[in-house]
Amino acid sequence: MTADPNVLLILSRNAARYGGLIDSAGLTGLTRHVSECVDDARDAARRATIVLGDPPLVSGILADAPNLRWIQSTFAGVDALLPLPREGILLTHVKGVFGPLMSEYVFGYIIALTRNLFEMRENQMRGAWCEMPYRSLSGKRIGICGTGDIGRHLSRTARHFGMEVWGYRRSIRPCPDVDRIFYRDDFAVFLAGADVVVITLPLTSATRGLFDAKAFAAMKETAVLINVGRGPVVSEADLARAIQGGRIRGAVLDVFETEPLPPDSPLWTLPGVFITPHQAAFSFAEDIAAIFLENYRRFTAGDPLKYVVDSGRGY
Repeated sequence: MTADPNVLLILSRNAARYGGLIDSAGLTGLTRHVSECVDDARDAARRATIVLGDPPLVSGILADAPNLRWIQSTFAGVDALLPLPREGILLTHVKGVFGPLMSEYVFGYIIALTRNLFEMRENQMRGAWCEMPYRSLSGKRIGICGTGDIGRHLSRTARHFGMEVWGYRRSIRPCPDVDRIFYRDDFAVFLAGADVVVITLPLTSATRGLFDAKAFAAMKETAVLINVGRGPVVSEADLARAIQGGRIRGAVLDVFETEPLPPDSPLWTLPGVFITPHQAAFSFAEDIAAIFLENYRRFTAGDPLKYVVDSGRGY
C-alpha cells in the first residue's frame, strides 16, 4: 500500500457518530472529513481514497472521486452504488449485524398475526371479551426467499419455534440452515408450500419484480408476505391486486419501490397490510464502525477485505 496518508470521507446521516468512533480508535496514516449531505462532501470527495457511507448519499459523489479506492457501505444493500464508475474500486458491505434485528421484526409480526394480537387489541378498545382461536407456530412452514446472512439467521430463529424452513436462492449451493432448498425454476413450488414468505433478497436485475402477479397466484390464499429485503423486488401494483382479490391473506412491508411510500398508494389502507418506514433493522454505528475498522486494518496491510461485493451479482 502507498505510504501517503489515506483520506477518508464519512458521508452518512450518522456521520458525526461514525467520526467519533473512528477517532477513538486512534488510527494512523489517515485523515478524515465528515459530512451528512452530498453538497458539503464534494470537495473532500476529490481527495478521498476511502469512503464510509450510506449508499444513497455516496452515489451522489462517485463522479467527483477520482482517487477513490475503497467504499465501505453502512448498509447491507448496495444497489444504489452499482454499477461502480470504474474498475479498481473495492466495495464492501455489512454482514453479521442485521440478522438478530430482522428476526425481532419478522417474528414480532408473525407471532402477532398468528395469535391475532391486532384483533384482540381492537376487541379491547371496544370492551369486547371475545375468545379467538389460534394455532401454534410449531409445524407451520416459513419460506425464506434469499438465504444469505439475514436469511440464515431467520432460519435458525424459525427452528426455535418448531417451524419447518424452506429456502429459495438463485445460485445452486447447499444451505445447512434450512430443511429444504429450492432453486430458480422451483420458485412456484417454493411459494405454494409456505405459510409465510419472507423476502431478504438483494436488488439485482434478476430479482427486480420477481414477486409479480404470477408469484402471488402461486402462493397459498392464507399466506402472508413479509418484505425486509429491497422494495423493487415486489410489484406493489400486483401485490395490491392480489390482496384486494383475496389471493393472499396480507403483507408486512418495510421496504418499497418508492420511499417514502407515496400517499396515494392503496397499500396504506388495504386490510391485512402492515407498513413500517424502512426501519426493520437500523445500522447501529458501533457495529458498522467495528466492521470498517477491521477492514481498514486489512486494507492498510494489503490483506483481503471482509464482505466484498461482487459487482456482477450485485451482492
